[in-house]
Amino acid sequence: MDTASFELQVLDVVEETADARSISFEVPDDVASHFDYKPGQFLTVAVPSEQTGVAARCYSLCSSPATDEPPTITVKRTEEGYASNWLVDNLRPGDTLRVLPPSGIFTPASLDADLVLFAGGSGITPVMSILRTALLTGSGRIVLFYANRDERSVIFGSTLRDLAASHPERLLVVHWLESVQGLPSQEQMKAFATPYSSWDAFVCGPAPFMKATVAALKELEFPRARRHQEKFISLGGNPFGDLHDVEVAEGEMTAADTDEQDAAEDAAAAQPQEPVTLEVELDGENYSFDDWMPGTKLLEHLESKGVKAPFSCREGECSACACRVLEGEVKMLHNDVLDEEDLEEGIRLGCQSVPVTDKVSITYH
Repeated sequence: MDTASFELQVLDVVEETADARSISFEVPDDVASHFDYKPGQFLTVAVPSEQTGVAARCYSLCSSPATDEPPTITVKRTEEGYASNWLVDNLRPGDTLRVLPPSGIFTPASLDADLVLFAGGSGITPVMSILRTALLTGSGRIVLFYANRDERSVIFGSTLRDLAASHPERLLVVHWLESVQGLPSQEQMKAFATPYSSWDAFVCGPAPFMKATVAALKELEFPRARRHQEKFISLGGNPFGDLHDVEVAEGEMTAADTDEQDAAEDAAAAQPQEPVTLEVELDGENYSFDDWMPGTKLLEHLESKGVKAPFSCREGECSACACRVLEGEVKMLHNDVLDEEDLEEGIRLGCQSVPVTDKVSITYH
């Protein structure tokens, strides 16, 4: 199934640090509605690749939807990271990139809530969007803990300084430099977060940073509903349906293919024999269908009905299509992003879920 993507022109490329660039896009008026977004969401871009035709990567928006500024992502060079290095080294104003509409669920339910934000390195990107939008349109207090290797690595340093000076009653920014204080430990993160244990927490950054921070929040008994984390995952598939796919040699099956085949066989063994009743809550609307066919993925079924369910990668490698099962059960064919706690909470990936029970009720709220 072809994925709706758009060719966008690059308006500007700003050097934030030696290794980071902010890339702004011009969105034509006739597709502007496709690029309405919430703070904390991301864009999926098609980076040209001689080997595969395209390397699909997700980059968070740092811009705020509460302003008239163009949608802007920030890309930080990573060691041996093909896409990030290509974008930092090659992209210039006037170039074009194929882009999917905004997606993702790393966004506050209420911008009036008190927010404690944890960012490590380039993890500041979606956090910056949340912070700026909350200051512009919300009323709550905001505390940002921002960890970096050293002072030269700090992205948006001057902007954060100006925002803190302009909103002293609402915004506190705390910088943590590894060159001065070492890596923050779980105990140190717990001590920092303790005064904010009733606030909504958002965490984004390198895996060790997120692991320590989330563990600290769990120790403080932050409930799952008030604890959010964004994970960086390189997409292995190609969500751009009309561009070249990653090639696999004839007769060769990748580990991911093997896992998905096993999961598909398990799902086939457990699936109902008749069409399934499906109830869906999405964006304040309720839908009911009695013809969800066994073996058909949830996202595909909803699309066939004209329901605009969220998605990005279609590969089970991002959380854009995450939903919560309220009744019944589904089987995921592939999952690279949800952890055990997510699964226990009933969260599933719509792009990989097939029905197991005769009736399934889900919500995207």
